[in-house]
Amino acid sequence: MPIFRQTLCLAALLSALTLTGCNSTQSSVSIDQSIALNSTFKRIAVESEHDVFQLDSKITSQLTLFFKSGTPQLEQTKALMQFLVDNGESSLAYQSDANLTASQAYYNLNANCLSLSILAYSLAEHLGFNAQFQRVHIPEYWDQSRGYSLLTGHVNLVVSETNRSVENSHILYTRPKSIVIDFDPNSRRQAFSTSNISKQRILAMFYSNKGAMALVNGDHDKAYSYLSASVNADPEYSGAWGNLGILYRVAGFHQQAEQAYEQALALNPENNNVLGNLAVLYKLTDRSDEGEKIIARLEEKRKNNPYYLIVKGNEAINAQQYSEALSFFRRAKKLDHNLHDSYFGMAKVYYLRDDLERAKHYLSKAYELSEFDHDRHRYQGKLQWLQAVAKN
Repeated sequence: MPIFRQTLCLAALLSALTLTGCNSTQSSVSIDQSIALNSTFKRIAVESEHDVFQLDSKITSQLTLFFKSGTPQLEQTKALMQFLVDNGESSLAYQSDANLTASQAYYNLNANCLSLSILAYSLAEHLGFNAQFQRVHIPEYWDQSRGYSLLTGHVNLVVSETNRSVENSHILYTRPKSIVIDFDPNSRRQAFSTSNISKQRILAMFYSNKGAMALVNGDHDKAYSYLSASVNADPEYSGAWGNLGILYRVAGFHQQAEQAYEQALALNPENNNVLGNLAVLYKLTDRSDEGEKIIARLEEKRKNNPYYLIVKGNEAINAQQYSEALSFFRRAKKLDHNLHDSYFGMAKVYYLRDDLERAKHYLSKAYELSEFDHDRHRYQGKLQWLQAVAKN
């Protein structure tokens, strides 16, 4: 199964897609942009940088009315940003298809965290504040979508005051006040480390997310258009090259896929997602021993990651290896007994084994432990169905 890299709350497949930074120093890695050229695909128009970050005239008029009392202050802006946090549907923080521009996200707060962070950036910039995107270094986390595993990333935003003039004189050497805007409740609760990333990296993540979802939907021309736009927007973004490699592999361009993976690894040798997809390619091209070596190294790195074990459990279910699947879900539960996904996995296994009582038991546990509305509704619906089946 492919693993994409996506930057959702901000900007993967197993085979994995990556959705999702730039430091002040420039990478010394050479970039071969010819890898991104493939005339087989038909290019379609994608949003420009201006389109992605622009606030339309209706929004700017509303902001003018909101701050009609004078120059916006950070506390007022904090209240506006808190409104976005409170009214953005946190249960959709990892909904990979909600990739919206700033203006679209303003009208539909059920966007993913990347889109909401883009909106917050544009609002802060319009109001005269400094805004800095940050990559949040969360553990590897996978979501499932239409048969793909999506490796997710996360970003947030720091909004700070500029040094403004007071009574015609400038305040110097004062430390600006700042607030952190983070649309993922799990990230807000935990003190993950962060690093600054650039607006261009965010744009590349936006394009890469859109390309990854187009690939999931089987639209290769659209996927290529967005992924090539991503590597053009920020050629040093390893995740985009990795996703482009997946597209090439799925479309049958194995040599070009390998080149894209190698470019991604040259930029980030620790990109485990790309390594996993390279292993898949090796197996497809009669290099199983090399692929198995990579997989063994990755398994060692990930053996204590419950989210990875849940992915493996779901893969085992798809292969009808139910005992192995149950083992993966139990290991995940042992590592973190509060993850509803592992209980849901066990419920699926017992259902497939026609053990409805155990299926209901573990589905109930998944329901109890789920935090987000969309998970609770999903589990509640399945529980009601199981109860109806058990009565017949």
